Amino acid sequence: MLLKVTWYGHACFMLEGSKKVLIDPFLTGNPLAPVKPNEVTADVILVTHGHGDHLGDAVEIARNNDCPVVGIHELSRILSAKGVEAVGMNIGGTAKLSGIAATMVKAFHSADVEEDGELIPAGDPAGFVVEMDGQKVYHCGDTDVFMDMQLIGELYEPEVMLVPIGGWYTMGIREAVKAVELVRPRYAIPMHYNTFPVIETNPEEFKKAVEGRVEGVSVVVLKPGESFEF
Repeated sequence: MLLKVTWYGHACFMLEGSKKVLIDPFLTGNPLAPVKPNEVTADVILVTHGHGDHLGDAVEIARNNDCPVVGIHELSRILSAKGVEAVGMNIGGTAKLSGIAATMVKAFHSADVEEDGELIPAGDPAGFVVEMDGQKVYHCGDTDVFMDMQLIGELYEPEVMLVPIGGWYTMGIREAVKAVELVRPRYAIPMHYNTFPVIETNPEEFKKAVEGRVEGVSVVVLKPGESFEF
């Protein structure tokens, strides 16, 4: 079965196979988002960390679809208090639900939740390796490159890597190319760029650098709303 990967801008993706998995649903306030929260259906929502540009519309979409939100334990406690079905887990664990397996892996970033102008601790940032229909996608979350990405590649062998390239808040192109080299997926899709002026960059530079340096990896540059199937 083909797995369909659709980019909704920033770090938000929909994975569609036998189930629909929505990751980091930042739609409201996302100038690149081609859809609104009430236009999205999902079986599972994954949230890499609690920043507003990743947690986004998770609560509203979860309520609309009566579906669980998966995140790190501390963030799940915050979401449970909002009346959604929140599934808490931690780094290295695998949550199996609704026909998919989501393994939480490391990311290097910060991860507070802002409520009423105050920052609330919400656990650590993370990435996810999602397995559905025998295929695997690695969403890096917000992170810099780190050597354990090589272990993630060796252990989980993701076919697709969703990798931030915008710099400033995450790794930029130079670091992202190294991250792809460590993981060695079949396909790399850039994310977390051009949403705001401070993270403007050229994904074609990333594509050229990866395909010139990392043998066997193809870079797929999507526009918001576009999909890739593999």
